[in-house]
Amino acid sequence: MLHFAPYSTFSIIALVICFALVCVFEFVNGFHDTANAVATVIYTNSLKPRTAVIWSGFMNFVGVILGGISVAYGLVELLPADVLSPPNGDPAVPMLISLFGTALAWNLFTWWFGIPNSSSHCVIGALIGIAIGDALLHTRSLGNSVDWSQIWKILRALAISPLLGLIGAGGLYFVVRHLVKDPELYQPPQGDKPTHGWIRGLLILTCTGVSFSHGSNDGQKSIGLIMLTIIGILPATFALAPDSATQITHIAQNATIAAPLITQYDHDGLRDEAIASVTRLTQTSPDTVVASALRADIYEVVAGLKAVAANTGASAHDRATARNLSNQIRPVVEYAPWWVRLLSALCLGIGTMIGYRRIVHTLGEKIGNTHLTPAQGASAELVGAGLIATAGYTGLPVSTTHIITAGIAGTMLGSGSGINRGMLVRIALAWICTLPVTITLAAALFYILNS
Repeated sequence: MLHFAPYSTFSIIALVICFALVCVFEFVNGFHDTANAVATVIYTNSLKPRTAVIWSGFMNFVGVILGGISVAYGLVELLPADVLSPPNGDPAVPMLISLFGTALAWNLFTWWFGIPNSSSHCVIGALIGIAIGDALLHTRSLGNSVDWSQIWKILRALAISPLLGLIGAGGLYFVVRHLVKDPELYQPPQGDKPTHGWIRGLLILTCTGVSFSHGSNDGQKSIGLIMLTIIGILPATFALAPDSATQITHIAQNATIAAPLITQYDHDGLRDEAIASVTRLTQTSPDTVVASALRADIYEVVAGLKAVAANTGASAHDRATARNLSNQIRPVVEYAPWWVRLLSALCLGIGTMIGYRRIVHTLGEKIGNTHLTPAQGASAELVGAGLIATAGYTGLPVSTTHIITAGIAGTMLGSGSGINRGMLVRIALAWICTLPVTITLAAALFYILNS
């Protein structure tokens, strides 16, 4: 599949199918992740399901629009530069099929059994698998093809955030239990009877917070995936930011400064590719730009500069210079059109409207030994919204599912009711198995499609 002719009929059809896959994946993501935002407000009858999911979808949209794109490209850059932006766009087909096929299959598998699984883990595992498959394909060592520093940074955020959710929500519930004496806060829903007064308002507010923060974080992930897809379909059109013309004039200057840094500090055997790219960039002018080739060269140079910035043998001045140069070059290729943000929000919202019931039931009745109360739901969502929003604006992808699930478990412990060990074992097994399963599947699929 690496030998598809650029813009051939078969290649275009395959990439259009991939575009459909990314939309389906984000739709299924709504089954899992966005359902956490509406679980409490629906389970406690504070809002009717249709009203809740429409409101949640709207706040997802606002979160996507205001959330930036740092998380989007933090994930995208897990891919090696030659896969991330090949000059002719051909490897986009096996890369995208491996990515979405793997993540979609695992998401559907866990959703079918009502297990709150992380779509973030699915995507990250698939991206790592593609990087490993690329290393095997080109007979490189794993250290040469996989940006382990970026992977560990992301995995630390994914691992620590649920613990913070567990402790934070449990602690908040404990404080609320001792300060607020309204008995309705601590009673599970009674049939279809809705919550009243300020309690209902509180639950709607926390639902709003989780929905907005989810959009600001998970929405960014889908933005990155959609950008990968449309760049694969039309690399000449979407490879560079629409307003990049003025920035292109500075690329040659920045590349000239980057050249000695990349030349001096060997970075795991990838120096030759980066030096070849930086040489081409020094000769760049607005009149000679080929969008897809320029994008590929920029990502090779960014990979080289990241390696310099992480090199402990480099001076502090050189590392700082490498980071600054990387930040100046990236805006040319790291952007997202408004319609990509809109599409991301719509896919997440529609998925929530259709597939939320299984996860709502799990969160409401199967995490603890007792049913969820308004105080527990509000505590978990309030802490979760804060953690997710903070991560979104610092460029770290976290799992809405794991944070909210851990938060509910924390409130169950804080109330003394205990947790349902059987369900938590199932969730933990899904959490533990997701990365190795998706890494293996994506690596094998990418290698097979390219062989």
